[in-house]
Amino acid sequence: MIGVNARRFHIATVEEIKSAQTSDVYFERTKEILEKEGLSDIHVTAEITTGSLPKNWEYGILAGVEEATNLLEGLNIRVRSFPEGTLFRPVDSSGVREPVMILEGRYLEFCLYETPLLGLLCQASGIATMASRVRRAAGAKTVFSFGIRRAHPALAPMIDRACFIGGFDAVSSMIGAKLLGKNPTGTMPHSLIIAIGDQVRAWKSFDKYMPKEVPRIALVDTYYDEKTEAIMAAQALGTSLYGVRLDTPSSRRGNFQEIIREVRWELDSRGFDHVKIFVSGGLDDESVRTLSEAGADGFGVGTSVSNSPCIDFAMDIVERDGKSVAKRGKLGGKKEVWRCDNCLRDYVLLEGVPAPSCSKCGNKTRPLLVRLLESGRPTSPQPASDKIREHVIDQLRKLVV
Repeated sequence: MIGVNARRFHIATVEEIKSAQTSDVYFERTKEILEKEGLSDIHVTAEITTGSLPKNWEYGILAGVEEATNLLEGLNIRVRSFPEGTLFRPVDSSGVREPVMILEGRYLEFCLYETPLLGLLCQASGIATMASRVRRAAGAKTVFSFGIRRAHPALAPMIDRACFIGGFDAVSSMIGAKLLGKNPTGTMPHSLIIAIGDQVRAWKSFDKYMPKEVPRIALVDTYYDEKTEAIMAAQALGTSLYGVRLDTPSSRRGNFQEIIREVRWELDSRGFDHVKIFVSGGLDDESVRTLSEAGADGFGVGTSVSNSPCIDFAMDIVERDGKSVAKRGKLGGKKEVWRCDNCLRDYVLLEGVPAPSCSKCGNKTRPLLVRLLESGRPTSPQPASDKIREHVIDQLRKLVV
């Protein structure tokens, strides 16, 4: 193990995470006390829920399930969970908290893993949820993940994956794209233009040296206003120019919607109607919707997704040695969650209670919790990120606007 003082980056290793060294110390103390009290063999059911979502979000997207499976694999426990990418709400149609994941087994088998397990689910789910909100705001238009520079680099693959499964079209980090089996996407930085010293030369150099499959998207706000540089880029590259990117900081932006409309007008009036307009810089779901209406064709979204609020999941024991138990404010007993796939309405019932019909549309419901681990062994391969993304987008289509 790397010594603490010799560690060059302040990150835990895979081995340290897997051995629960990133747990809160009070779980280690709990384990010690239970062992000394002769309670090593108590069997519990614990569920993961949240009572609310950040910023009054109307839904969440569950992410981090693949990593959670890898964390818990090998422990002699049973784990059921909503599939990764499942849309969920804090409570069901009757106001009962929805368990997104349920763990069953000897408590000391998994008590040290509560901290890292929640960390994996809380942050990735927050990012995936925000990404899905941006996806809805953008409609069918292109959205890129540009947020890794606002977070610890160790998290770049997780951030890009959560953005992608949340509905983004492409990601910017080389490692994130590699793990997704995709090509990284990006345009050009201001530093390229400033280092070369001339916008036109920089755009032409990009066109000259970059592979043909890389879209020619010119950054057009370095020295002059966006309208002027957009015209310059179109005249310099002609039909090779795929798009222009406006990355103007908010302090210099003015009315960004009007800037987009101006750029669109000037390009179209000169015969460059094929040139698309991409925007970036401090965007979120609300601004993406507004700028899309103004005529933007694509969006590079960063900080609002990479630094999205976490989903405040908690783990609670709801059954001990076969008997229903719960802390104050929580409901005891082993549960099942039933969903109507037509209207995404959920029903939380005790395990063993027959499946309900949807009270809204009368359709049959199906159990939403699926087995991830049985005696510590994965029950099936994890779905590919593309399949998860498709599932997320399909659910978003069913939401009432």
